[in-house]
Amino acid sequence: MNLRILHRFLYSQSFYPIVLSTGLAFITYFGRILQSDSTIIYRNLVWNLFLAWLPYLFSLLTAYLYIRNRRRWWLLAIPGALWLVFFPNAPYIITDFLHLEERAYVPLWYDILLLSIFAWTGIFLAIASLRTMQRLVHLYAGRIVSWLFVGIALALSGLGIYLGRFERWNSWDLLLSPHHIIENVMARFADPLDNERFFAFTILFTLFLLATYLMFISGRDFDKLEK
Repeated sequence: MNLRILHRFLYSQSFYPIVLSTGLAFITYFGRILQSDSTIIYRNLVWNLFLAWLPYLFSLLTAYLYIRNRRRWWLLAIPGALWLVFFPNAPYIITDFLHLEERAYVPLWYDILLLSIFAWTGIFLAIASLRTMQRLVHLYAGRIVSWLFVGIALALSGLGIYLGRFERWNSWDLLLSPHHIIENVMARFADPLDNERFFAFTILFTLFLLATYLMFISGRDFDKLEK
């Protein structure tokens, strides 16, 4: 893949604005360190942003494999599955606003801006990767199936965010001990009246992510994947 083709590919995947947003997030974070002389506060944002990049990178790999081997659709299965497993990590950063509070040495408005930039970048990573995966599903299965795929992916993401924030499960736990996570979820479905927060959180976050996705991709063409 020469530089021109690589540029076109990365451009089609929103790579440059994502890198810019990520750079701004780190600049703001290091600015807080210089201002407060502390590397402890909000350092979880750096780790969460790293995790948010993983589904985006898996979507790039899936798109690249499609371009190189269009007829060998099964080659897309593993990176596609890994994308789905790690996808909730991208919008998960929104929940880090739970850590927002007045702190010494740094004004509250700065921390609001810091969290907003990290959350925005996570959302941007989620939208870009989901857009790529929907394009691929559309190419193989058509528009209707691609939108069903979007709905399922966003619903699972809302569920994954809840499990990560309140149950403290990680994406790799789904690979290492999936039966424990399934048991956790099924127990809540078995007793919905005592798990109102579970259902309310999952549904509201799913609708929020859907509204955000529709806003950003409205008017875009899903028929073509840049080569």
